Amino acid sequence: MKIDESQDSGALVLSLTGRLDAVSSPPVAARLLDAVRRSPAVVLDLSGLDYVSSAGLRILLKTAKEAKAAQSRFALAALRPAVHEVFEVSGFFSILAAYPSLAEAVAAVR
Repeated sequence: MKIDESQDSGALVLSLTGRLDAVSSPPVAARLLDAVRRSPAVVLDLSGLDYVSSAGLRILLKTAKEAKAAQSRFALAALRPAVHEVFEVSGFFSILAAYPSLAEAVAAVR
């Protein structure tokens, strides 16, 4: 799992590349939780995410809860079809804000 960090219009953007599973979840969790604690607006660019397991979903849910507690706006962007399907089947779209593009997600958290 690779995580790149950048800024876009005042939002902290974390771009995930690879697989978010039980092996990669602990270090990803640490980065995501740190991000929502230090930035008022965080977007996860998932355009490079090939796969997400239940462990990965738990990390994203935990991050969303931490963002809310820290009063940080948090959104997901650009989910690939396979990852989109996992979110849809699991009902996570009712919990997490997701946008078709990075630009739309950044605009939503500003």
